[in-house]
Amino acid sequence: MSTTVSDFARLRSGWGLSPATVSPGCFASVMATGIVSVGAHLKGLEALSSAFFWLAVVLYVFFVVLVAWRAARFPDALRDDLHNPKKAFGFFTFVAATNVLATALEGQSHMRIALVLFCVGLLCWLILGYLIPFMAILGAKSGPVITHVNGTWFVWVVAAQSVAVVASGLATGPPDSSPLADFSTGFSLIAVIMWAVGVALYVACAVFMGVRTLLHRMGPEDLDAPFWVTMGALAISVVAGSRILESGPAPILTATELLISGTSALLWAFATWLIPALVAAGIWRHFRHRIPLGYSAGLWSMVFPLGMYSVASTYVGQADSIPAIEWIGQQWYWIGLTVWAIVFCGMVWSFVRSLRSRGAVNQQDEPIPTDARA
Repeated sequence: MSTTVSDFARLRSGWGLSPATVSPGCFASVMATGIVSVGAHLKGLEALSSAFFWLAVVLYVFFVVLVAWRAARFPDALRDDLHNPKKAFGFFTFVAATNVLATALEGQSHMRIALVLFCVGLLCWLILGYLIPFMAILGAKSGPVITHVNGTWFVWVVAAQSVAVVASGLATGPPDSSPLADFSTGFSLIAVIMWAVGVALYVACAVFMGVRTLLHRMGPEDLDAPFWVTMGALAISVVAGSRILESGPAPILTATELLISGTSALLWAFATWLIPALVAAGIWRHFRHRIPLGYSAGLWSMVFPLGMYSVASTYVGQADSIPAIEWIGQQWYWIGLTVWAIVFCGMVWSFVRSLRSRGAVNQQDEPIPTDARA
């Protein structure tokens, strides 16, 4: 019995399902599942949207408990991750996951619950937005920091823009009779500020990435799935900009409408241009250099950008009345859904295979009965 318990503990540790080993970016699976739910809602697939939403809620609650457990039992390990530039920016996945669920709730007209999640996401972004850069960059225990820049840094941008997306939805959604209608101007202001901050952070992260690429070798082992967040951060910036333009008249929008509209169109074009480059990088990594293509938790960081690009294209097409771009978003959803299904099946199969291998090892280690020896 003790051997089985020990093996299960090692399995949880290897999968990052143990409080001692859970990754800071564990909420990427919630982000990926939640955005697939939002995309299904935009396509009118309400049953599919609801199924993905509740799966995202289950994953969210599970990882919240796991991370809280880790903070209580293993504070030193948590602190080490905060000082690690390779991992620290993964904590922003909690902010993004919270706001993705809030966005899904806005689509279902559950504005009060969405407001609660928005407040949690905004507060956590304000805390982490200052804490993580100071601890991971200024307080890094290994240097130089520039050698540790990777795709997870762009989750900082995603988190900021996710706040803008929910704020713009709260400014747009409530009817005049709703108590939230009195705060629509405030929500619009928050949305514009966070959108601008997100765009500025993207430029900063892109500069850091460029400096690393020019000064330090970047091999195929470095171009992992989280690099897709470079495109996902652009896509969610486009969604935030489009929803801000839909949020109705507000003084802040009068001064920024043309800037947001033009910038969103440029960001969508750049995100579209990045997709073939990222695909080529994956081919170079896995086929040219033969790095094994298997399941890892980091693959969820690729699913979210694909789903977000579908949502971004749909919003841009509708906001700017460009049917061709809206059609791209509608059809791209099936690509995002397919990749989500592949990653999910890969996760399940990898877990089953791990259990089987553990069982095989246990059978080999069983002592031979006395009768059989005779």
